[in-house]
Amino acid sequence: MREYVIVSDATIDLPMEIINQYDIRVIPMGVEIDNVTYSHYPDERELSIEDFYTKLKNGAVSHTTQITPSIFMDFFGDILKQGLDILYIAFSSGLSGTYHTGQMVIRELSEEFPEQKIIAIDSLCASVGEGLLVLNAAMQKQKGMSLEELSAWVMEKKHSARHWFTVKDLFYLKRGGRITSLEAMVGTALKIRPILTTDDCGKLTVNSKIRGSRAVIDFLLSKLESEGEELEEQTIIIGHGDDLAQAQELEKLIRSRDLVKDVVISKIGPVIGTHTGPGMLAVVFMGRKL
Repeated sequence: MREYVIVSDATIDLPMEIINQYDIRVIPMGVEIDNVTYSHYPDERELSIEDFYTKLKNGAVSHTTQITPSIFMDFFGDILKQGLDILYIAFSSGLSGTYHTGQMVIRELSEEFPEQKIIAIDSLCASVGEGLLVLNAAMQKQKGMSLEELSAWVMEKKHSARHWFTVKDLFYLKRGGRITSLEAMVGTALKIRPILTTDDCGKLTVNSKIRGSRAVIDFLLSKLESEGEELEEQTIIIGHGDDLAQAQELEKLIRSRDLVKDVVISKIGPVIGTHTGPGMLAVVFMGRKL
């Protein structure tokens, strides 16, 4: 059996220590801020996440770019030249064309490397939800799953990844077309925070609208309790957009109830942060949709 590696996109928003621990290969993605382009790597070598949010708070305008065919070609090609097969777990096709671009490149590389395997899976997940799926896949790989076995596992489990998150500033959702200008204006005036999740196609949907930060945290906690399965065996992820205190408050509540095996707090990087803004809070776990 040929050795293989797990590859994903910079949208996974996992801490660098986890990426290193499980040898997850991460393709960088582009962010343009006030006409300056940065490549976002998990180690933040070109732009720290803290500096990114500082720029946003100071009025900078940020845009993201998809992974280009040439970047895919170089990244996958370097791995294949090492004699390794690839399992590519991609950012949701419901939010980006990245998966389809990757498939196009994979077809071309399969002709150049006919003896090797590249399997691409549309995660239907985003941000730390995508990261959670990748982390769980990496854990299964360490247990000895073959490429084919793990591919089947990911295809089955991707529908079990539950994403729940909220944002503080509705401007970023409005700019991305997730809510209308009127909704953003009224919501801001009333200090309403939308609760978002993903649908079966991997697209974002507004599930609820809640007033007050504590009410938001209680709602996220309730979703973990009601939708989570075998939580005592799970490592879950709390993601935050430059608001560690809010993430720690949610973590403290979860740990006080002894709900899960472990909690990872992770920073939301600039690719996702461009669309959610400062103050985003997420909890992701494996479970069932109610």
